[in-house]
Amino acid sequence: MPNYWLLKTEPSTFSFDQLERDGKTVWDGVRNNLALMHLRAMKPNDRLLIYHTGATKAVVGMAKVVSKPYPDPKQQDPRWVVVDVAPDGRLAKPVTLAAIKADPAFADFPLVRMSRLSVMPVSSEHWSRLLSLAK
Repeated sequence: MPNYWLLKTEPSTFSFDQLERDGKTVWDGVRNNLALMHLRAMKPNDRLLIYHTGATKAVVGMAKVVSKPYPDPKQQDPRWVVVDVAPDGRLAKPVTLAAIKADPAFADFPLVRMSRLSVMPVSSEHWSRLLSLAK
């Protein structure tokens, strides 16, 4: 059974469009200890939601983890890990942060509670609710 996660990215730095064009990418640049702990817990075939920060502020697509976590090859510090991710479909309709915050089902959702965290777990209930809002 896969786990569910949300990855945040600034679309001017790396967008879901670019992930679709590239077909796969190394998810790097994570330095927050809690976010790194979440990256270390990822397994191949875990499901991902891609959230655009900045002006967009919305969940825009899905992806999947395609590698085990491994040390960031661009860094000398073995604590910094990365995973490879591949696109797994664009949402029919982006789910905005405003819509998430307006829905009482997301009161305890990490995106609402810890808005600066770039990698966070998503419960199966929240995953299903987000996908239903994207229809």
